[in-house]
Formats: sequence, C-alpha cells, structure tokens
Amino acid sequence: MAAAAESGARGWLGGGSPRPGSPTSSPELGAGSRSRSGPGSGPGSGPERSGARPPVPAAPSHSFRKVTLTKPTFCHLCSDFIWGLAGILCDVCNFMSHEKCLKHVKIPCTSVAPSLVRVPVAHCFGPRGLWKRRFCSVCRKGLEAPGLRCEVCELHVHPDCVPFACSDCRQCHQDGHRDHDAHLHHWREGILPSGARCELCRKTCGSSDVPAGVRCEWCGVQAHSVCSAALAPECTFGRLRTLVLPPACVRLLSRNFSKMHCFRIPESAAPEPGDGEDSADGSVSAGPGREVGAPESGKQTLKIFDGSDAMQRNHFRVVTVPRLARSQEVLEAALRAYYIPEDPQGFQLQAVPTPAQPGHTAAAGKVWSAGPSEEEGCRAAPEAWVLRALPRTQEILKIYPAWLKLGVAYVSIRVTPQSTARSVVLEVLPLLGCQAEGVEGFQLVEVHMGSRQVQRTVLADEEPVLDRLREIRQTSLRQMSQTRFYVAENSVLAPRISLFVGGLPPGLSPQEYRSLLDEAVASKAALVTVSHVYSAQGAVVLDVACFAEAERLYMLVRDTAVRGRPLTALVLPEVLHTKLAPDCRPLLVFVNPRSGGLKGRDLLCSFRKLLNPHQVFELSSGGPLPGLHVFSQVPCFRVLVCGGDGTVGWVLAALEDVRHRLACPEPAVAILPLGTGNDLGRVLRWGAGYSGEDLFSVLLSVDEADAVLVDRWTILLDAHEPAGGEDSEADAEPPKIVQMSNYCGIGIDAELSLDFHQAREEEPGKFTSRLHNKGVYVRVGLQKISHSRSLHRALRLQVEQQEVELPSIEGLIFINIPSWGSGADLWGSDSDSRFEKPRMDDGLLEVVGVTGVVHMGQVQSGLRSGIRIAQGSYFRVTLLKATPVQVDGEPWVQAPGHLIISAAGPKVHMLRKAKQKPRKAGPPKDARADGAPAPEGDPK
Repeated sequence: MAAAAESGARGWLGGGSPRPGSPTSSPELGAGSRSRSGPGSGPGSGPERSGARPPVPAAPSHSFRKVTLTKPTFCHLCSDFIWGLAGILCDVCNFMSHEKCLKHVKIPCTSVAPSLVRVPVAHCFGPRGLWKRRFCSVCRKGLEAPGLRCEVCELHVHPDCVPFACSDCRQCHQDGHRDHDAHLHHWREGILPSGARCELCRKTCGSSDVPAGVRCEWCGVQAHSVCSAALAPECTFGRLRTLVLPPACVRLLSRNFSKMHCFRIPESAAPEPGDGEDSADGSVSAGPGREVGAPESGKQTLKIFDGSDAMQRNHFRVVTVPRLARSQEVLEAALRAYYIPEDPQGFQLQAVPTPAQPGHTAAAGKVWSAGPSEEEGCRAAPEAWVLRALPRTQEILKIYPAWLKLGVAYVSIRVTPQSTARSVVLEVLPLLGCQAEGVEGFQLVEVHMGSRQVQRTVLADEEPVLDRLREIRQTSLRQMSQTRFYVAENSVLAPRISLFVGGLPPGLSPQEYRSLLDEAVASKAALVTVSHVYSAQGAVVLDVACFAEAERLYMLVRDTAVRGRPLTALVLPEVLHTKLAPDCRPLLVFVNPRSGGLKGRDLLCSFRKLLNPHQVFELSSGGPLPGLHVFSQVPCFRVLVCGGDGTVGWVLAALEDVRHRLACPEPAVAILPLGTGNDLGRVLRWGAGYSGEDLFSVLLSVDEADAVLVDRWTILLDAHEPAGGEDSEADAEPPKIVQMSNYCGIGIDAELSLDFHQAREEEPGKFTSRLHNKGVYVRVGLQKISHSRSLHRALRLQVEQQEVELPSIEGLIFINIPSWGSGADLWGSDSDSRFEKPRMDDGLLEVVGVTGVVHMGQVQSGLRSGIRIAQGSYFRVTLLKATPVQVDGEPWVQAPGHLIISAAGPKVHMLRKAKQKPRKAGPPKDARADGAPAPEGDPK
C-alpha cells in the first residue's frame, strides 16, 4: 500500500484560517467555460488517485464560469458592484465574483466545506422564521422565504438546504473527542451589515446585498475573508472575555444526547428540514440554483436521488437540463445538485422505474455514464434517476488523527479489498509518528458529520474498509461526502453524565428520593448515584455511569409525573473551575421567556450566541436551581436576570436557599427588565424596560456595573380560621414564608394587581405589550374607583412592638426601594424630622398609605405622594378578614391572620448600572448577533 502524510486544510470554517499563498482558480476563463479548482472532499477520492495529494487551495473546488449578467450584481468577495455584463459564477454554490477578484478568493465551495471543518459540531435549528438581510450558508441565496437558523451560532439556511450544511457549529465544551487547548477564531461568512469595517485594513467589509465578509462568533472580530488569514488565529473572546465561560472550562460527554438536549433548547415540533415537507411529492429542492417551476422551452426537469435511503424516503433533488444534453452534462448537473465535487467519471445515473410500471425493465435498466457520446440526449429519458458510484477496486482514503497537537491534518492511504480496519490503523500509525505504539491501543472510528447530529461508530478490527465505503455510497452519496475516518486511542472514556431531576416532592431524605426514582423510572442502582439533593426545592442531581442508561432515564423522566406533578429532566455540564483565568467572572444568565411581551425567546437565542450557551438558562425549565448548581464551584461569577420584578425575586430567593453550597456565596445580580413595572430595575438604573437595545452593550454595562447592597425582607404569613365564613374570601392556609425586595401591598393596590394577574392568566396571548399591560391596569383601576373598603378598620398594625393608629386608607404599602407602581415615588422627597431619609440598604422599611384609586393615580402622575405612616425594621399586621396582598408584584388573597415582616438576614449584592457609558472596545455595534432586536444592516 502506498501512503503519504498531508498537511491539508485545518478547518477554515471550523476555526482555523486558510493558508495564505495557496493556489486559486485561474481568472483566465472563456465565455461559458468552467474551471474546477482543488480536490474533492469525500473520504475516498476515486479509484485512480493515489499517494500524497497537494495541499487544499484557498478556494477549493469552485466550478467557475463566465456568465452574462442581466440584473445588478455584487461581488461576494469585495462586495462592490460588478460593472459590465460579465461576471464569474460558481455553478455549485453560486459564489459571484469579479474576474479580478478570483485570485484572492479564500471562501471554500459548499461542496468541500465538510472537509475543511476542524472539529465537527452539529447545529441546533430552531423553528422557521423570517430573517432580514440574511443569506443561506449553503446556496448563498437570500432568505426571502421562511428559513432556519442555528440557536447557537450564526448559521442561516433554507429548509431544503439543511441536509447539505456542514457540522461547523461553535464548539462550546469538551466532549472527549478532538479537544484542543488553543481556542481559535470561529469565522462565519455573510453576517455583517453594510457598515461593518475590517479589523485589519479598516475598510468596509460587510454588505446587505450579498454574503460578504467574515466575523468570529466568539470575539466578534470582523474582516474581509482575505484579511482574516493575516490575523492571529487565536481568539481571546474580545471585550466580553471576562464574562464568557470558555469552552475549554466546560466538559460534557454528550455521546447519546443531541445538541438541543445539551443546551436545554426546546425541540421544535416542525418536521425535519429536508424531509419533504415542502411538497407532497417529496421534492427537496431544484438543486443549487433553487429554481422551481415549469422548465423553459427546450429543457427538461429530472428527479435525482442520491442513494437507496433517498429512494425509500422519496427525497429527491430536481435538476433542469436541455432536452438534447449529453450524458456527461446531465451527470455533472446531478453531482452539482448534491454538492459532490468528485470526478464524474466515477459515477453513473440509473433509471428508477415508475410506480405505475414497477416491472418496466427497459426504463429500470437505462444507465447514463460519463462517456464520450455526443449524440445521446435525454429527449425520451425517464423522469427519475438515482445517482450511483461505479464499483472501485481501490481508493485513496483520508485518515485523521483524533489526538491533540499533531502537525498534520490527515494522511492518505490506499485501501484495497484486502484492507481491514486493523490493517489501516497499522499502516497509519507510523505515518503519524506513533511507530512505538502498539496497534492494540488504537481503533478506526467512522464519523458522520450531519448538520443536526455528529454520529461516531467504531469499526470492528476485521471489517473490510472498502466494503464499508461501498455500503455508505450505496446508502447516500451525500452521506459519503460528510463522512470522515479517525484513528483514535482505544482508551475507554469513563462515562459520567449529570442529570438534573426536578418536580419531586420537597422535604424528603436522599434515601426517600432514591426509592421514589426507583419506583417511578426503575433506575439501576449500579449505574446511578444521587450526587446532590436539594430537598427544599424537590430536586436531585443524578450521576449516571452509562451513556445508554443516561439517555433512557432522560427520556423517561420527561414523560413521568410523581404525585400529580410532571418531572423535569436536564443534562448538565461540568464547569472545570480550576482552568478558569484569574480575571474571569463568567456571567450566569437567567431568562424568563414569558416576560416582556414574549421577548424572552429572542433574548435566549441572542445570549446563547454572544456567550457560551452553557451559561444561559431558561427559567421555565427547572427554575434557577440548575444554573446555580452548574456554577456552584465557580469561585467568582455574576448573575443577569432577564424578567420582571417577580422573576428577580424568584432568583434571589433561590440564591438565598443554596448560598451555603456556592463557592461564590454572594454573586452580584444585574437586571434586564422585561416586566411591566420593573421598579427594582429603575432604581438600579437598568431602565423602565427592555425595548430592543443592543445586547452587546447591555453585557458591557453589566461588566462595568457597580455592586450595591439591597435589603431583603422575610414575610411570615400565618393565617387563622376566620370567626365567620360570610366575609371570608379564602380558606385558612398553613403558615408560609415569602421573600421581599421591593414592596408589599395590602388592600387596593394588591386588588388591582390580582385583577390584572387573573386577566393575563385567562388570555396570555394578549399581554405581549408593556403599553397594553398598563392599559389593562388603568381599566381595572377605573372599575374600582368608587369602591370603599375601609381598610384601616380591617387590619391592625404594630411597628417595633408598638401599636400604630391608621388613618382612613384603602391601601397599606411597605416599601424598600424608592420606586413603586412603575417608577412612582410613593414616599416623596420632602424632608421630615420624624423619619430618616430612606435607603435601600438601611435596614428599614417605610410604611405608606393610599386613600384609593384616585390617590394612586395622583402619585403615579407626580402630583402627590403617599401618606407617611411609619418607619421601622419589624412589623406585625393583623388581618381581620380576607384581604388581597401582593409582594413584588405577585398577588393573592390572604386569609385572616398575621403578617410578620422582618429583615431576612444578609443583604443581597445587586449591580447598579454605571452612569458613564461603557468603554468603547471590541467589535462595533453592527457586528452583534442577529437575535438582538437592534436594526440590522444600518450603519451606526
């Protein structure tokens, strides 16, 4: 066998940079002529090729030809307008260029993109949507119809192009496969607006008309594709480096779990892209040009399948060819439709019998091969054809090393019918400098790099490699182009998967939780251990020592209910806190997707792209506890809560419960206000509510924010059985404790909050606008304007063990911050010798009364202030009848009894936005993630 070591491309798409000085396509092209530059991308490169292959050129495998332009067109390299009537077009990926720019092209063709991926990582596609000024990463066409985007990176694709997208998502954690110490730039093309400027030459590098320019999806550095090769390959995470959780510090063995499960992203209920949902007959696309419809005069459309799997699923591509086209032209068109860059001489088209004529042997036996025939056309050709590879007696196979810090990207060897997986490993090891290593310590691994999932299969030692390649091609030629072979060390990873299980009954012992799980999901004691118990929250963390058992438990727990409550299951990563840099303070982000007029969904996607998705948690899946558990060993971190005041209180309460388990017991908390009132956010200068500001600037503000202390208060609710049932609106309740940060209202303001809450629960779809929510508040307030409750007769107040006589009021409010009811100053600014000046951290609460709805409206208009009643640190309120109560915007009807308000112990550390603007550093504003609602494409 002949063999040679190669230094092929180290993954321009996946994080490396193309080598400068590599040969490119020749610009000397005649009209209508084609030039294919560079080698093929598949693991096998044809029957007649052997030995060392030349290095992959900078712009590999583009099929360029000169075309006549009939409409305004821009160059995909320099983004300038192409003057004149001639341009250079790639027939496969639609790359358009000036003739003068060809020698500078570094962007690889879609047909070879999988071979350039440094580390294969699958994407996480969300539901379809309309993404303005975005381009498909496969066919380079604009996303004019609803398309798909990855929830973790900036990949955008048409639904029918998903099967051809390469697995080049961001690598966000170590999983035991191809883990690298150095973190390189992860370039993504075509996501820059027209105002973007190159980091190297400072010239405009973006465009809203074509996919031009590249940007690193970690640090945000943007550049021309040519200039990116001159930048340092290592990524420093840019301006957000102190907030980002580095991928090298996160470990997650995700063998049996999809990326959606690993990042806790809800899976879309829509059908899989590329599964024929776009048409009833299973059509996927019309090939690279995506033109669908009746063919022009003198042309014919053909259905092309790429293997047995596509025929079974009835998934085909449609190509349009002249009716008198030669077999060579038809075959080339079929290969381009499936982005296969190999020599047409190694393929043929076989006719597929129609369902109406299953025994039509003449049609089924017809074959088109790449030959010299000039006369053979497709005038009477069958409608459907399957693309097949011709039998090969030997192949040149690329073998990649699966360990770190190796000087070559892959080696090429010749495989014959006698070659087995063991013999291939034996031949490859000396070429990789491992002569002293025994072959028993290595194995041959087949990796299918699908856009949605990367699958790894260990080949048996005696398995014939050539037969395996033939089997893959028979199944799908496209799959062959996305398959890679690795030589990996035979050391078996010790599986350790952490599963968070929530929704269990609170207050049980570890043994009781173990018995409950054994009964509910039949967990195997030998493989599953309960590593952490959060009894107060009714949650446990399981350590599972088997991939199959972890997958079984995960799927089973999600469909299980215990004592009437559905369980929650999450796959949690492990943060390697000892590898964090000394100045790293990663940001733990909590997002309430139901807050802020449903803006939370967009914020989740945006934060996953700006940061590491492992540090972004959705509160509707398990609450704050999973995120706090993941960060429990991080020595210093901060928290960002995206939601209303109730969401902030929820997170603060969870922090208080698990504070003793955290290596950073007092993390400072910032707020991105998404609620209606957002009073705590106003006081801490985060604004009245999020309205589409640039999220990169928000993160910079968090990094620059100042830490302040805020009092926390405990409210003990001790309800007693009422003396008479006629005036009761609620049954007696057991004692319970709630936490308060902002204010506690009794009476009219709580009644209005309760009416609003009930209206939102009945029709949540209508409460998507902050202005609409305030309008509902006004409406319910007008309905209560004439009601009289005489609250001062329905309760008694003690302050510091002293009885306080109440004036005639309809509402009693305890305030901890100088903002109430969407920014109103209820206490007022007038000085009063009876009371101290209020502060958030003085250990005192202010007690204020309001006389009714009109008085509340005057306070919110700034015309009046509330009635000052008392100031203190210990309060006892006795309710003589059922009365509405609200704490930090969360209302309910409290039964008669006692409310005892006292200090909760340690003050909480909050982040207050600095008055000065953040330092201008890092990438400009127009280079941010497209999920942020800031306008795209407009220069700032």
